[in-house]
Amino acid sequence: MFVLTIDQRRSRRDVDRVEDLLADMHHLQLRRPFERTAGDEVQAVVDGTPAGARTVVDITLTLVRTGNWSVGIGVGSVERPLPTSTRAGRGPAFEAARDAVTRAKNAPARLAITAADSRTTGRALDAETALTLLAMLILDRTEQGHQACELMDAGHTQTAAADLLGISKQAMSQRLSVARWSIEANGRTLVEHLLTDTSDASNEQPGDT
Repeated sequence: MFVLTIDQRRSRRDVDRVEDLLADMHHLQLRRPFERTAGDEVQAVVDGTPAGARTVVDITLTLVRTGNWSVGIGVGSVERPLPTSTRAGRGPAFEAARDAVTRAKNAPARLAITAADSRTTGRALDAETALTLLAMLILDRTEQGHQACELMDAGHTQTAAADLLGISKQAMSQRLSVARWSIEANGRTLVEHLLTDTSDASNEQPGDT
């Protein structure tokens, strides 16, 4: 399982952003949905599968880009059966997520990954390093680069995306190159594989509900 524990940054000097986050994440297919656990912190449970890893990466990169959140990812088992309420959940993955969000507050990209099983610590560190590099790549983009990449991610061709932005196809190609859009796709795949591998190595038993 993956447990996400997310804490709002600079909350004492900012508005409470938790309710907006909960609304934005409401549509996601998670094992247990995001809930406010305490103050300006939220938590969710995600299946430890390739699809779950993809969801974790998507959520993490979306939140890191805003600059408003520290994201901790715990990988491991949970006590079963899972309670209906996310905040009532217990188990090693929840404890790992607590450690991860604490470390994330001082991490370069404000994210961290902790494995509950010490035997998979190295795998989790590899995943954390890869995800941090990917996050830094995205954070380094200009707003123009973000716009170009978002149109491509939405399924547009470069020609169609250029028309929507009112620029030439050559200019569109240049924006994508500077934004390293092609590298992002491979980077996401790498992180997803590393997260899935870490989850698989934790020897979770199937059939938890």
